[in-house]
Amino acid sequence: MTTPWSRRGFLTASAGTAVALGLGTRAFAASDEFATLRAKWRGLILGEGFDPAAEPFKSRLADLGATASGLLATMAPATGSLWPDLVYTDPDPDTDQESYGYSGNMNTSYTRLNTLAQAYCLPGTGLTGDSGLRNAVLTGLDHLHDDVYNALRTRYGNWYSWQIGAPQALLDVCVLMYEALPADRLADYLAAVDHFVPDSAVASYGGTSTGANRVDLCRVLALRGVVGASAAKVALARDALSPVFPYVTSGDGLYADGAFVQHTTVPYTGSYGSVMLGGLGLLFALLAGSTWAVTDANRQIVFDAVEHAWAPFLYNGLVMDGVSGRAISRGLSAADPKQIQQDDHLRGHPILASIVLLGQGASAAERARWRGLVKGWMQRDYYSPPLNDPVLGLPHLARLKGVQDDTSVTAVAEPTGHRLFPSMARATHRRPGWAAALSMADRRITYYETGNGENLHGWHTGSGMLYWWGDSFANGQYSDAFWPTVDPCRLPGTTVSRKVLADAAGGDWGASLPDVNWVGGATDGERAAVGQYLKGLQSTLLAKQSWFFLDDTVVCLGAGIKCADGTTVETTVENRNLGPGGGAPFTVDGTVKPATCPWSETLTGAKWTHVGGHGGCVFPGGATVRALREARDGSWSTINKGGSTTVLNRKYLTLYVDHGTDPANASYAYLLLPGATAAGTQARAADTGWLTVLANTDSQQGVAVPSLGFTGVNFWFGGTVGTLTASDPCCVMITERADGTAVIAVSDPMRMRTSLTLTWRRPVTAVTSAPATVTSAATGSSLTLAFGDLTSAAGATQRITVRLG
Repeated sequence: MTTPWSRRGFLTASAGTAVALGLGTRAFAASDEFATLRAKWRGLILGEGFDPAAEPFKSRLADLGATASGLLATMAPATGSLWPDLVYTDPDPDTDQESYGYSGNMNTSYTRLNTLAQAYCLPGTGLTGDSGLRNAVLTGLDHLHDDVYNALRTRYGNWYSWQIGAPQALLDVCVLMYEALPADRLADYLAAVDHFVPDSAVASYGGTSTGANRVDLCRVLALRGVVGASAAKVALARDALSPVFPYVTSGDGLYADGAFVQHTTVPYTGSYGSVMLGGLGLLFALLAGSTWAVTDANRQIVFDAVEHAWAPFLYNGLVMDGVSGRAISRGLSAADPKQIQQDDHLRGHPILASIVLLGQGASAAERARWRGLVKGWMQRDYYSPPLNDPVLGLPHLARLKGVQDDTSVTAVAEPTGHRLFPSMARATHRRPGWAAALSMADRRITYYETGNGENLHGWHTGSGMLYWWGDSFANGQYSDAFWPTVDPCRLPGTTVSRKVLADAAGGDWGASLPDVNWVGGATDGERAAVGQYLKGLQSTLLAKQSWFFLDDTVVCLGAGIKCADGTTVETTVENRNLGPGGGAPFTVDGTVKPATCPWSETLTGAKWTHVGGHGGCVFPGGATVRALREARDGSWSTINKGGSTTVLNRKYLTLYVDHGTDPANASYAYLLLPGATAAGTQARAADTGWLTVLANTDSQQGVAVPSLGFTGVNFWFGGTVGTLTASDPCCVMITERADGTAVIAVSDPMRMRTSLTLTWRRPVTAVTSAPATVTSAATGSSLTLAFGDLTSAAGATQRITVRLG
């Protein structure tokens, strides 16, 4: 009978290790805590509590064995390489792109040894306990140490390979093969780790030792201590985690508004944030119950962030691309043609599993709630079911399978509501049936990140890109080869100059920041008014963009659009990825347009459009819009130097407003209706009183929807719009409720107001709640609110509730 792979087996193996090394029972007792930690780490990195004879584990273990057999057959130790396809000797060692490649090959060589060690240790691989495989791993460790990764070597290429990637894999192998490692060789490997990752790597919180990188470095130090029985190293790793926990107000880390930033200016919840979450989960679990348990009270900030920072960007199992930085360009690899294409779902699944792991150290209530959230995300991920994820590691797979099989866990539905993240210029909006996300840029947050030859065409992803997904449709919109095939100058929601930009224009690591302050918005938690003062990347383009997020609609306004690049300026209303087939019907004002490809038409006076199976758009008063159905070729290598050159083809249905060459004061207005039917879209277009555009100028933009009791205004300058007058630039959003109350949401996106006066010409009998920033409130036939210093609010919404007259 097959039994689940359990922690007890790891503990037994570790006890045997002590005897095998001749430590004797007394020596083993003296180091019992380190042996326990080694056994615990084996469980964490190999997976536990699963039946190796049951699917999906049986197939995954067999695949691991096949992969290991292939690696074993091709291993050929030689000067400068352990595998012929991974030469790591750098003829001109420095830190250029070529050197990054060589150091990466060294890193990958250790990763391959880790794969071999896992195949040796895990059951069902066909190589479990194989002496030839064991000897090959030991040979590989010796070769890499003597040839490249030792205490006498000077690093080259990417620092990450030497301080995080290689030592993490090396130390994992040392744990897995501990009983087979001679003491002198183990000491050599640890000396190499000490050389490249000295204690000084965490002496200060800055540079490359922040956020996710800091957690990774602490993992190296902790495992160095566990493998080498150094209490001081483990204690250092634990203590060095503490600077990661507190909220930050600039640079890398978690912010009080739920933002997560890495590389100083890049929203990174879905990539580096995933690494940090997973790393903390592992270290919390490893050290729990030991002498070095993480007890810093601030670790609660990490627990709170599960629902405050990560959950808002998870939808039906995917993590939104707007917070994944340059990772969006990582698809098929040129080095490994069999590699699975990465996408937003495959980046999301490890986050789900990390939340389950982190729950082991959280309160019972948090743990139960998180498991419910994870179960819901898993059940709704019809596009890419997590348990079928071909790249998800066995430990994560086991954690998710455990949640799925736990009948005591009830799946939690996707929430509704709006979240603003002013500290990273992002917003998410969730409604029954769909979700949307908005990516912007300002003085603190970069247009986009490129680096390591990745994300070469991400130029406009932070220029107001508006993503959206349906609950049971279009979940593969950005997963299905979107990034290598989409026109990078026609990203939905963006206003862009067609000026030609070079690969990686703007510089590496989020170097380019627009010289603007007014980016942000205000929300009552359900609806929102959001705006961006747009300056184009390496362009003279200027524009004011506003989005009003409502119950079934996003109202999009643009004004003051001007440019002197000598090129066309376009606003992309929609750009749907229709997959390889591209047969979705397209309807304009009741007429179904040709489904042939290519096809294009200038739609003059269009009132509404609809893409079958996706949703609709409404143009108040009619608009001239270009429609385009086209097949686009692209390869991952065009956006990532390490990507595959295989040419992919996808069909797109694009709607865009052509503002002409060098516009002086262009504008646009449209309503996006995700998931709407053609009939629903037509009905909204026919209801001309549903929406009133109060202003759409370079000075103010605002709308009112009487049936919702909604008014939203972005004051780029002070002034009067409808019933609202603001003394200075600000964002205002009002919802009048059926019970005779109203919520007024106000923010200072510029973070510069030391005073602000807002008047609403609407009878108000009382202010029932207000934040401390409101210094006075005058009620009566109108409401006048005086605000004090808003700079410390960091763009956060100030909410006031009132009783209407």
